[in-house]
Amino acid sequence: MAEELKLFRTWSSPYSLRVVHALKIKGLEYETILEDLQNKSAAVLEYNPTYKKVPVLVHNGKPICESLLILEYIDETWKQRPLLPQDPYQKAMARFWAKFGDDKVLPSIWTVFISQGKEQEEAIAPAAGNLKFLEEQLKGKKFFGGETIGYLDLAFGWMANLISILEEIVDLKLVDPEIFPLLSTWMNTFSDDPVIKECWPPRDKMVEKFKAMREPYLQRTA
Repeated sequence: MAEELKLFRTWSSPYSLRVVHALKIKGLEYETILEDLQNKSAAVLEYNPTYKKVPVLVHNGKPICESLLILEYIDETWKQRPLLPQDPYQKAMARFWAKFGDDKVLPSIWTVFISQGKEQEEAIAPAAGNLKFLEEQLKGKKFFGGETIGYLDLAFGWMANLISILEEIVDLKLVDPEIFPLLSTWMNTFSDDPVIKECWPPRDKMVEKFKAMREPYLQRTA
């Protein structure tokens, strides 16, 4: 009996893209169901009644929620092309830095994006400080996990696409190659990987979407 694999996601979500990239790397066939977050389907509300959000991966009728947990599930279920390190300590560290990315890096960069003037200037230092931690993690490595794309690269993958889009919108360089040479190189290498590259959403649509998302914040601070 063939396995049923469905991914409920939106076209632009960086969290959903983590799962898309993992499924592609593993060479898995799956069905994509694109959701409208303003009008969520009954299926999403059924499969994720707690948070009512995507991504949701449904494997033979069983839903798995939260993108980082989905990555681990995929890696443990399909053993080809491992994503997480096998060493327990290295695996724990990968989880630690992935959580750091979601708890610290993304919110700090988002704060820079949605602010302006003095408030934006004050937000840059914390964001740069968080990026410095990631720069340190890349010393002597092509990817965060070594020589091939792994779990932590997928966790941070949003940076390779979204940061340049946010930079374009606010006309500000957050990841300066002279300050973050390793991180800058990693972003380009990851983004240009053939498997990764084919999954990126259209850049013009992303710019349009995030410009619209930023506007309400600017109006509140004007």
